[in-house]
Amino acid sequence: MLVDLKLKVGTGILLASVAAFGQQQHRPPAVPLAANDPYFSLWSMGDKLTDVPVKHWSEAAQPMVGLVRIDGQVYRWMGAMPRGYFGLAAIAPMQQESVEVTPLHSRYRFTAAGIELRVSFFTPLFPKDLDVMSRPVTYLSWSAATTDGKTHQVELLLDVDPMIAVNDAAQPVTWSRTHAAGLTVLNVGSRDQATLHQSGDRMRIDWGYFHLAVPDASRSATSLSNDGIPSFATSGVLPESDLLDMPQPAGGHGRAAHLSAEIPLGAVGVQPVERHVLLAYTDGYAIEYLGRKLRPYWQRNGMTEAEMLIAAEKEYAALDAKGTTFDADLMADMVKVGGDDYGYLTALLFRQTIAAHKLVADIDGTPMLFSKENDSNGCIDTVDVTYPSSPFFLLFNPELLKAQLEPLMRYAALPRWRFPFAPHDLGTYPLADGQVYGGAESNEEDQMPVEESGNLILMIAALGRAEGNWDFAKHYMPELTKWAAYLEAKGMDPENQLSTDDFAGHLAHNTNLSIKAIEALGAFVEIAKGVGDKPLAERYEKVVRPLPATWEKMARDGDHYKLAFDQPGTWSQKYNLVWDRILGLNLFPAKITEAEWAFYSKHMESYGLPLDNRKTFTKLDWEVWTGTLTNDPKQFQDLLHRLVVWADTTPSRVPTTDWYDTISGKQMGFQARSVVGGVFIKALLDPEVVSKWRPHLVH
Repeated sequence: MLVDLKLKVGTGILLASVAAFGQQQHRPPAVPLAANDPYFSLWSMGDKLTDVPVKHWSEAAQPMVGLVRIDGQVYRWMGAMPRGYFGLAAIAPMQQESVEVTPLHSRYRFTAAGIELRVSFFTPLFPKDLDVMSRPVTYLSWSAATTDGKTHQVELLLDVDPMIAVNDAAQPVTWSRTHAAGLTVLNVGSRDQATLHQSGDRMRIDWGYFHLAVPDASRSATSLSNDGIPSFATSGVLPESDLLDMPQPAGGHGRAAHLSAEIPLGAVGVQPVERHVLLAYTDGYAIEYLGRKLRPYWQRNGMTEAEMLIAAEKEYAALDAKGTTFDADLMADMVKVGGDDYGYLTALLFRQTIAAHKLVADIDGTPMLFSKENDSNGCIDTVDVTYPSSPFFLLFNPELLKAQLEPLMRYAALPRWRFPFAPHDLGTYPLADGQVYGGAESNEEDQMPVEESGNLILMIAALGRAEGNWDFAKHYMPELTKWAAYLEAKGMDPENQLSTDDFAGHLAHNTNLSIKAIEALGAFVEIAKGVGDKPLAERYEKVVRPLPATWEKMARDGDHYKLAFDQPGTWSQKYNLVWDRILGLNLFPAKITEAEWAFYSKHMESYGLPLDNRKTFTKLDWEVWTGTLTNDPKQFQDLLHRLVVWADTTPSRVPTTDWYDTISGKQMGFQARSVVGGVFIKALLDPEVVSKWRPHLVH
């Protein structure tokens, strides 16, 4: 049941009553199933888990099918199976009663033939525990109990298509069965294993191996065959023989083996019967950074795949209990900070934020966290992707923000980066070998000089405050000082150039970009103080203090402020002002945000606030940033409710987009991106919440 709401557009007045969080049934745009990293990223993109095939975030099918036999009658609990699939008649789905997305869990509840089946996907992405967070493991668990007071005989089937291990259906795969201390592990991977051989945006991994790890204690049967589904559906058992004729093309219902597990629940009564398996994808080398290949963080001390799976299985019960507590505590705090709608939105986007990254270790063990710019151009470690997502990492573990900044700053310090401003990216995922966007390393065409220089100074200042030391900034002061000088010369009234909103095109005299430059110069004052350079701090204090008044005079346009200094009759979201509060700079007077919000309230559309006057599209992350600028809780709640109604009703069924139309609700582009971590900015501005969730400083 979706929310029944009525919004009076343009007034900013919320006329719909919202049920208490947790009592309201939401319909996510897409549900994260195994959301671990940019390559191991499985989603359900429909209302029901049985409506559509399981897909990679890029919408390529990577099918997993789930069946259940209840007293000999077969039903489907996961995946789409058209009539004639494997020569079978259509298998009826169980009735999906609910779906719930929490920060670390996606939980489904099904019923059929007197049985309630609860299915849970749990990915333990604990930001403070880098070893566990970096494990490429998602737990799939079941709990079955009777609903009619009778006892029923129940068996489950999970079947994984080999397409999960390739980019293209024609690629040949091989498969195997191994054992690891209490686990039977089914494995599939490409024949060629061409590690790190290609880069790009909407691509799937085709090296490494997918693993289905089944605890031996469950007394499950396993099969490496392409007959697992029909055999289970017709007889209740799996084929006795594995396929040995390999390699075979992964797709096309050919001869390649599927990974199948039959999990007996036995006689199920009123007491729930529980089982689980591990879904994992190991890739060996995961990232190439400036020519050297790096392994996932969990492998930094030589841990093997078998050892990792054994540890993950041993810790399952404790991790799941910890995850359940984590979910409840975090959602309660998010509701306290921003209301029920904010609680739901942060829960929906938590895993997506982390899963657009890969955590690896440098040769000395230093953690490096590389983002993938999913569905925009595939760039790796893009500065203006890290910037909007930074509130998430500043809140939950600043070390993870530093792990994103470290590889970028090392690159910027090299002689090969010859420009007086900051770089945009490190390459195309997973190859972080140097900037590819715009003019790359060759020229200044289509660069983002003010944008990226400002972004890095702001984030490094926030990192210093969060960590309670300025060691990182001190190491890179030559670069930061150069970029501050560039902003001093070019930032107040930016030339015709791109900003992070590059999809809107070039814009000269951009008032919001000017705000970023001013805020960054204020942040640089804090950096200079932090590293102990008093003369430098005093010089830039004199530079920055007059700028907000100059900005206000140049940008004022009656009752609001312009999109560009030379364009009267225009407006835009001034989301960059939020750094005044994050860093406590107090550069801009409160009257600016008050005037802007009075104006924004008159320009709301059904699904939120447009980015500016040019189009009706918007950016989800910037809307929440803009929302934090108001001191009126009703204005914030109105905006957040529009965002949640959009998420519940958008026709674009993809991992939540951050770029959509505020009238139609349709995706304009972008999906599964980490920038949605920006929604946590409201929580970042609450000192009590920050104190609770951020790791305690140790000096």
